[in-house]
Amino acid sequence: MEHPGRASGWPKLLQAARDSLQHPDLRGKLLFTFGILVVFRLLAMIPLPGVDAEALRDVFERNAVLGMLDTFSGGAMERLGLVAMGVYPYITASIVMQLLVPIVPKLQMLAREGEEGRNTINRYTHYLMVPLAMLQAYGQLMLINRTAGIEGDVIQNVGLSGSDLFPTAAMIFTLTAGTVFLVWLGELITERGIGNGISIIIFAGIVTDMPDNIARAHLTIGNMGAAKLILLFIVMAFFIVYVLQAQRRIPVQYSRSTFRGGRVYRQSGGTHIPLLVNATGMIPLIFAMSIMVFPGTVASYFMNAPGESPNVANRIYDLFNSSGDWWWFYWGGYFIFVVGFTLFYAAIIFQQQNIPEMLQKQGGFIPGIRPGKPTADYLSGVQNRLAWGGAIFLGLVAIMPLIAMVLVGTSIGTTQNLMVMSSAGILIAVGVVLDTMRQMEAQLLMRHYEGFIK
Repeated sequence: MEHPGRASGWPKLLQAARDSLQHPDLRGKLLFTFGILVVFRLLAMIPLPGVDAEALRDVFERNAVLGMLDTFSGGAMERLGLVAMGVYPYITASIVMQLLVPIVPKLQMLAREGEEGRNTINRYTHYLMVPLAMLQAYGQLMLINRTAGIEGDVIQNVGLSGSDLFPTAAMIFTLTAGTVFLVWLGELITERGIGNGISIIIFAGIVTDMPDNIARAHLTIGNMGAAKLILLFIVMAFFIVYVLQAQRRIPVQYSRSTFRGGRVYRQSGGTHIPLLVNATGMIPLIFAMSIMVFPGTVASYFMNAPGESPNVANRIYDLFNSSGDWWWFYWGGYFIFVVGFTLFYAAIIFQQQNIPEMLQKQGGFIPGIRPGKPTADYLSGVQNRLAWGGAIFLGLVAIMPLIAMVLVGTSIGTTQNLMVMSSAGILIAVGVVLDTMRQMEAQLLMRHYEGFIK
């Protein structure tokens, strides 16, 4: 009888995919995940009332930041759909809570209480998400109208005074409800589907716009330029896969004593601690981008109109404009902030893991290193060196539009608009695919099928 997962003539990856579809439980999880993504795409296509679609599309083509956010929402923001903000208020709230955990003693205690404490912190994250979503909704509505400038309001009746108050409040609550609903859908995928639901929703938004980005690149920079960008995407994806899976394995020995038949027996065993080169994921990119975008966004509210003499706000806006005359300042600052945030966040993650104390409680030790403070110092030194490698890696990923500009031979503004998914986008996409494949691998092996990851 043929062993499941070992049919002859099938490549390993295709065989694993076939096994996933043949097993009722796995097939149900995959279909459930696919169904949730269909609901997400349908919601993204429903626009808010009172929006000038053509003017809105022109605004997004001129503003690189809005174009990048639209890529991550799968086109929902360009249509100003019900889920235009995606799950980013939740991500922002999660980042804030993770930064507060090592600072606030009560949150530190909750983090050490196991599953119950993590559930409480997750509930606080949901509470924080709602006001952040409302602020982001109002800010995006105002930014879109402000970017339109003298061409008129893209969105009618936006403001917090007079007759504009009620329509604006209705749009804010609608966009906030869309974010809350998406987060709920993501948690449903996590519980009943395959993979991390929030990440899969972001991934779906990114890959949805991929054909449009390729077509836009072909029209803008021609066949050769588009071919260079596609080749750069492939090389970068391979590089990201390599770094995301890179780890330093620290050998660990365990020594235990057991008492049997009136005699003491010593048992020993070995394992390892995997320390990742990039343990922070995309979070430093989001932090750094928020820092670099914020001054220009605030300055845009106080700029003088075109034709008037520029004021301080105009100069600040130019300084933090990624495709303006001072583009080198923006991208240099972006690189520095990404590296700095990566080192800072990697240290926080390592501190929260509390590996030295865990080893001591479990009777483990690193060969050649004394337990206690020497072990903590050794692991901290290894983690710091790995963090520098991950920080430089994320910094290079962040400034990929500059590298593409050199290769393609076009302006930074054009390249950035075509490469909006190059940095955080491809990093997220590759990370989600790897994480989902690992979960499917675990499901297949648990059911005695052959996996597809070596």
